[in-house]
Amino acid sequence: MFSTEGTVPTQGARGTARPATTSPQPPDMSGHPLQVAIIGGGPGGLYAAALLKRLDPNREITVWERNAPDDTFGFGVVLSDETLGGIEHADPVVYEALQKHFIRWDDIDIAHRGTRHTSSGHGFAALERKRLLEILHDRCRALGIDLRFRTEAPYPAWLAETYDLVVAADGVNSTTRECYAHVFRPHVATHHCRYIWLAADFAFDAFRFEIAETEHGVMQLHGYPYAPDASTVIVEMREEVWQSAGFAELDPQESVERCAKIFADALGGRPLRSNKSAWTTFRTVVNERWSHGNVVLLGDAAHTAHFSIGSGTKLAVEDALALAACLEEQPSIEGALEAYEQERRPVVASTQRAARASLAWFENIALYLDQPPRQFAFNLLTRSRRVTHDNLRLRDAHFTESVERAFGCPPGTPPMFTPFRLRGLTLRNRVVVSPMDMYSAVDGDPGDFHLVHLGARALGGAGLVMTEMVCVSPEGRITPGCTGLYTGRQAEAWKRITDFVHAQAPGTAIGVQLGHSGRKGSTKLMWEGMDEPLEDGNWPLVAASSLPYKPESQTPRELTRAQLTDIREQFSAAARRAVRAGFDLLELHCAHGYLLSGFLSPLTNLRTDAYGGTLAERLRFPLEVFDAVREVWPEDRPMTVRISATDWAEGGTTGEEAVEIARAFAAHGADAIDVSTGQVVAEERPEFGRSYHTPYADRIRHETGIPVIAVGAISSWDDVNSLILAGRTDLCALARPHLYDPHWTLHAAAEQGYDGPGVGWPAAYRAGSRRPQTGRTDAPKPRLTLGT
Repeated sequence: MFSTEGTVPTQGARGTARPATTSPQPPDMSGHPLQVAIIGGGPGGLYAAALLKRLDPNREITVWERNAPDDTFGFGVVLSDETLGGIEHADPVVYEALQKHFIRWDDIDIAHRGTRHTSSGHGFAALERKRLLEILHDRCRALGIDLRFRTEAPYPAWLAETYDLVVAADGVNSTTRECYAHVFRPHVATHHCRYIWLAADFAFDAFRFEIAETEHGVMQLHGYPYAPDASTVIVEMREEVWQSAGFAELDPQESVERCAKIFADALGGRPLRSNKSAWTTFRTVVNERWSHGNVVLLGDAAHTAHFSIGSGTKLAVEDALALAACLEEQPSIEGALEAYEQERRPVVASTQRAARASLAWFENIALYLDQPPRQFAFNLLTRSRRVTHDNLRLRDAHFTESVERAFGCPPGTPPMFTPFRLRGLTLRNRVVVSPMDMYSAVDGDPGDFHLVHLGARALGGAGLVMTEMVCVSPEGRITPGCTGLYTGRQAEAWKRITDFVHAQAPGTAIGVQLGHSGRKGSTKLMWEGMDEPLEDGNWPLVAASSLPYKPESQTPRELTRAQLTDIREQFSAAARRAVRAGFDLLELHCAHGYLLSGFLSPLTNLRTDAYGGTLAERLRFPLEVFDAVREVWPEDRPMTVRISATDWAEGGTTGEEAVEIARAFAAHGADAIDVSTGQVVAEERPEFGRSYHTPYADRIRHETGIPVIAVGAISSWDDVNSLILAGRTDLCALARPHLYDPHWTLHAAAEQGYDGPGVGWPAAYRAGSRRPQTGRTDAPKPRLTLGT
């Protein structure tokens, strides 16, 4: 066990922690920490030290920083008004010092193919990183904090035994995190682009994005001012572009000179300079836990978010604010660290989702180069989903209206209320009521519930209302409560519903989704146990291969050639009934692990005949079914196909394969691809988040030119407008929002003040077409307020 006397153990010379020889002893977690050790002298660690000392001047706080006081990497730091507000209330001295050095601006410039578009009203504040550190150094010294520069921190286990609290703010390469990796369980993901931090000795007059299309591929510049005479310049490109351009063989100065030459227009011919700058690959850090005993992670040690949304320093400073507040509010250190993580984790997760979306957009920027210039600019501005159509309209109405005009929006018409044509069907708006299984049929027959359910949503104003998955045989049902189209009686029952929609909600189309459950059939109703096998009354299952969905699930039989023919004919017969039932559109369900999806995924199709193996062979049966349905479906009526663009599981369908699957269906006559993900294998690990399927739809649309329907956690009309106007999708399908509000589209029109041909209020509902008045809500009080 380490002694607190004599030599203090330190971490390895290169920041690599030696193997642990002891674990932290259980600290006294019952009170407020008086002895505080902080590893890392970046903004987050320094600001945490200052706040903790201000809250209790009796605290003894030591900060270890391996570098010299004026060593820093990168040049400018951008902080949001929200973060500055927190600083102002928590430490007015630091805030006033920052205010003296901020450079502020409102514009974003996007230069692409000789055209520059400017969007205003964004409100940035930046200062030199070195200046920020100097301000925090001065504040810490004034408060009596012990700052130890050019000094390796003692080993974390020793610190944990010696101090009441250890704050690990030691960055993306945190040795503390690695020392206790078995507890923090970090996941570090590397990405596809190389980038380098540089600077220019002049101030951009806006946040500048410059796109360079070179013989080697696409490169981009991110630039912004941080002083009256200086700007940060980040140059970024995909790894293969970096290799092709020869940057791997260049020395640092040659790299800087090459970058200046490539972006000479943006720089006005001026040179670039570096500060120990090197090409690197961004790594996203996620930890399952943020604390261990009295050791807590802060800033990049706990999480990282891509620089394209400018959030690293912001997150670290906000972490420090939350940690200090929680230590003040909670009666014990243990409770404070738990409260800190509970408070910050959802905020960080949201930021990381936005950062991943932004990162991926720049990784795949080549997909968007052929977009119309204004749409390209709008797409870039809304890439992270933090800036939306409505938000951008408030910031810069002139710019947003110019994008809308270029898109084809009539004056006063939100993008979601523009029409869209599929074959002979013109949808009056871009909203789709997504297929939702209701599990409310009897012997496959849709009844009054389905009439009211689908009728209400048709009256609600959507351009297209889709049925749930309608099964092509009794054995193809998911549950005993699923609907079918395998009898004439069922066709007549569906006709009753389509007749209602066409008569009472003119202008709304109704589509049918045909499918077969495959290995996921013969299960309980959702609310009785989703995907759990029936306790009695089971029917035999068939699938591409003899693999149960879950260990406790029924094992299906592998389909024979004869059975494949029978099922193909069942789909064809169901499509004929769908024609008689009066549906306007037909969708083939090839997603979510049901029968046709089971053929497409390499995880569920292990066949060795002509229907398994390569992607082309796995596509064979779904395409045969599509062809059979298309043959009997009227030529002027559109057909769509729903696919799972990823299985969210290792070895499953990839994004590249999803593009090829979409391309194959389009070649056979599909008019649009409905792009979902997952639910193919039970062991999936999806990355949930707002509109989380959309990047897959976006990729398919831009790589193939095929119209797409985006689904998945699209919940607001602002999201719909943003996705449509950015060109990431053609239609948006929403499920849960339509369960919450059957008249979601009508209310979206009312909330936007729209009353045009893109939506129709039933005569009996027009009295409700104005948004009701609401009461006032007050903003929350500042998180942490301290006196001077």
